This record gives sequence, C-alpha cells and structure tokens, in this order.
Amino acid sequence: MKVCILGNGLSSLSLAKALVNKNIYVDIIAKKKLKTPDFTRTIGITKTNAEFYNKFIINTDKIIWKINQIHIFSENLKKEKLLNFENNNSLFYILKNANLFEIIKKSLSKNKYFKIVNYDDNLNYSKNYNLVINSDYSDQISKKYFSKKIQKKYNSNAYTTVIKHKAIDNNIATQIFTKIGPLAFLPISNNETSVVYSIYGTSYKKIENIYHLIKEYNPKYKIEKIEKIKYFELKSLSLRSYYSENILAFGDLLHRIHPLAGQGFNMTIRDIKILLDIIISKQSLGLPFDSSICEEFEKKSRHKNFIFASGIDFVYEFFNFERKIKNNTLSKSIQLIGNNPSINKFFTRIADKGLLF
Repeated sequence: MKVCILGNGLSSLSLAKALVNKNIYVDIIAKKKLKTPDFTRTIGITKTNAEFYNKFIINTDKIIWKINQIHIFSENLKKEKLLNFENNNSLFYILKNANLFEIIKKSLSKNKYFKIVNYDDNLNYSKNYNLVINSDYSDQISKKYFSKKIQKKYNSNAYTTVIKHKAIDNNIATQIFTKIGPLAFLPISNNETSVVYSIYGTSYKKIENIYHLIKEYNPKYKIEKIEKIKYFELKSLSLRSYYSENILAFGDLLHRIHPLAGQGFNMTIRDIKILLDIIISKQSLGLPFDSSICEEFEKKSRHKNFIFASGIDFVYEFFNFERKIKNNTLSKSIQLIGNNPSINKFFTRIADKGLLF
C-alpha cells in the first residue's frame, strides 16, 4: 500500500511521520523544497494532543515549553481578570514551528518508507497511489476538486513576533482582548515569549505601531529586544466536501480558524488521530487503501470540526460585538460564569480534547 501527500508543510510532515511509523510507504509530493518555517511562528499543543503526538508521531519533550496557567483579560474590565485556567501539571505547550519542522524532517530523511518526489502536472496521482492526501491549497487538484468551501474574511491581520526579555519563571500565558483585537503573550522559554496580535481592520499596518502596542500591553516582561514582526491576513475556512474518490483534503486545505484560541494545529492533530485509526484498522484486516478511508474520515470528523470551528468563531464575534458596543456587561457575565469551577473545568476539557462525542 502506498500513500502520497501533496504539500510539505508541518501538517503534511506530521501525518507522513505517523504513517511511516506504521510501516506505510509515503511519498511527499512537493513543488518546492522543504523550507524551515519562520522562527517567529509558534504553535500551541494541548496536553492530550501532545501525549498523542509524542507517542505516535515524534517525541517533542526537548522542544516544548509547558504552560500551566492562562490569564485572560478584557480591556473593558480594566485590570480585572476575565478568566483564569490553571493546571500545575500543564494546560498546554508552546513550541516554535521551525523546531518541530526540523526534527520531523531529520527523522523522515532516515526512514526507508519515506521519500520526497517533485510535483509533476502530467501525472494522475489518484491512479498512481492507493490514497492521495492533499494539504496544499494552491495546487491544481485543490482547485479542481475542493473549490466549494465556507469561507470568512475577518478584515483583520495577525501580527507575530518573539520578544526577548529578562529571565523569569515564564509558564503563564496571557490573552488580552484589547479594543482593537485579541493579543496573546505565549511563553516559549524563561527569556523568550511569542506574541500574536490579531488586529481589526488595516489601520495598524505600520509596523512601528505594533511595536508600540506590544510595549503598551506588556503584562510583566522587561523587554530587551523585539524580533522582526511578520503579518498575514486572517480567514476562516471549512470545505463542504472532504474528499473526491481516493483524494482526501487535509490540514489547512480542510479547515482554518481564527488564531485567538491557538487551536488550528490541534484540530489537525485530532484529524491525524482519526485518520490513523482508520488506516491502521484497514491495514490490520488486510483491506485496501481506497476511497472508503476518505468516506469514513469525513463521517467521523466533519461534524466535530465544523462545530469546534464555529465555537471559535463565536468567541471571536462575541468579543468583537462587545468592542463595538463599548460596554463591559458581556465581559462581566463571562467573568461570573467562568468562575464556576464546573464550567471552568468543562471549558478546559473542551480546549484540551476537542468535542468528545
């Protein structure tokens, strides 16, 4: 049985590593060489997903940073804490995209079940491989089979950087819902913290303004340096159909969400788990890899992904609405509800494991 994966991003490499670990031949089909992501980009991985990733994909213990508290503030409540989530054993982990990319790339390069193949417009990949997994939204296959989607533009840009600061005990993530958008400070070491600022509109495209805002909302750090700021447009996306014959959409091609909750890559890890379970079941029974895998994956994951993504979008629109009406009543209500231990625990569990049905 042979699988090809179109695209060579972090989602593609993670899935490839999970498959080769099960002695499945995987070809990565790429138009460009494997390129390490920008070092200012970071990802959050929940505790449950980190345990799965370490066991079934690759061990990340040396590159992850533990977060055991999340403090959430709303500018409408001044300095009052809106919500607080805490777990001494860890709530989730932060790591640099580049570090994870490099260790997977290195591991795959030594694996006999894996190879990289140059993209060829003349090849019919669906006939050459038992299963085609497409995570590249820019190729011809995506445009041909996966053009129908639910898409939303947020009229916002996400600005990312890393601040270097005096060393402190740095295990508390901070999210601030400011008047112009959500701002997250995400620790990645005792003297480095990732910053993600999603700003409404385009009036802050001047990078100098972003440096000023980071310093203004800085919760506790004695900043020594702010790395070069990068930015990208924010969109959400959900495909209407997950597959066509034996071609399955995956990763960013399948779904994209607002980064305010840091759940984008976590959705992909949950998808990998579902897909891996289906493939292992087929493999153990000696059944062929074909379109039935795609059909079963869509059946098991589509409703969960849609509801979870809709929940993230609701959180965004909730605080966006409060920003527009310039009133703290909604924040006060959330503060009251969130202080209930049972509700707080429920939200923590959903963020960690996703939907449980």
